[in-house]
Amino acid sequence: MSLELSDKRVLVTGGAGLVGSHLAAHLSEDNHVVVADDLSKGARERVPDGVEFVQADMTDPDDVSEAVTEDLDIVFHFAAYTDTNYGNPRQLFEENTEMTYNVLERMQEVGVSDIAFTSSSTIYGEAPRPTPEDYAPLEPISIYGSSKLADEGLLSTFAHSYDFTVYMYRFANIVGPNQRGNVIPDFIEKLLEDPETLEILGDGRQEKSYLHVEDCIDAMCHVVEHADRDYNVYNLGTRTTTSVTTIANIVADVLDLDPEFEYTGGDRGWTGDVPKMRLSIEKLSALGWEPDGSSDQAVRRAAEELAAELRAEYE
Repeated sequence: MSLELSDKRVLVTGGAGLVGSHLAAHLSEDNHVVVADDLSKGARERVPDGVEFVQADMTDPDDVSEAVTEDLDIVFHFAAYTDTNYGNPRQLFEENTEMTYNVLERMQEVGVSDIAFTSSSTIYGEAPRPTPEDYAPLEPISIYGSSKLADEGLLSTFAHSYDFTVYMYRFANIVGPNQRGNVIPDFIEKLLEDPETLEILGDGRQEKSYLHVEDCIDAMCHVVEHADRDYNVYNLGTRTTTSVTTIANIVADVLDLDPEFEYTGGDRGWTGDVPKMRLSIEKLSALGWEPDGSSDQAVRRAAEELAAELRAEYE
């Protein structure tokens, strides 16, 4: 059932990361927000003022018990390894699913039954585009995608067998300030180091949908406040895509540079990379939400924000 996000007590796991910290800031205006994060990737300074912070590892049941308390109205579970090319894939899979199971078990123990979860477009694998939520079979090609699909299975079970209400988000590529380790900040960092040349993984034709983090937060809250099933699955993205070469051109333009592009070759950047992705957002549109801008606009906005941050670090 839908839940109005005002005067609620909300837990955001992974709340010191990109999406989690922006959500915490947004929700803290009308709710009491608790952020739980082990700070392995997130940063303490990203947690907004006025938000309660618990340093907690969601793979540790004792830490989960400290964070997930009976007075919560909803849990936004974002804590996860999010690198699709992570160096230890077994750790990624085991700990992502362990974190989700720990959170669900603890919620059941204390009687909290509303959970919003960040899944991923990677659960679809190399699917026809635009990909709707009811597309099947789901055949992820990365361990990260496999872990998110396993998490979805757990959440489905708790929704259908244990009276949970689940809000499931299948993300396009989310971009915005304070982000590191993704294509936009990587290109900026490379060009600040060497303004003359830019190495691009693959052939540059990889093409995906990008959504600015602020639009993402707005869409997530809209789903919680308007979706009315026990198990609610929504793609979050834009109706357009951006190629890797276009991202390189946007970043170069933002930095006022004209580098030579050097491609490593091949149709994907790494093993498990889905070369082309565009999600259908017709279901989200029918719920009453549309993105503010295009994928290219989201990339340019993020590039401008990140360029300002990274230039300050390099000075």
